[in-house]
Amino acid sequence: MSERGGIEIDYCPECRGVWLDRGELDKIIERSVTQPAPAAPAAPAAPAPSSYEHERDQRRMQQDQRYAQASQQPYRKKKESWLSEIFD
Repeated sequence: MSERGGIEIDYCPECRGVWLDRGELDKIIERSVTQPAPAAPAAPAAPAPSSYEHERDQRRMQQDQRYAQASQQPYRKKKESWLSEIFD
């Protein structure tokens, strides 16, 4: 058994399971309601994109356009071999 902040906590040394005595959970809830929540830290400003990132994005867009054009072409049927003509 240990005590932290006026709250008695029982724990199993083998499995590290935790038990609270009667009324201890109520104390924890009461303290959490009375204490104000900590303010969230301000998000850092995003850095301006570099010219390298801009060039990389441009290359990606060009590659995407090439793949889109390739997918618009109809599928070409495989040319049959001369053996298939003999055994047809």
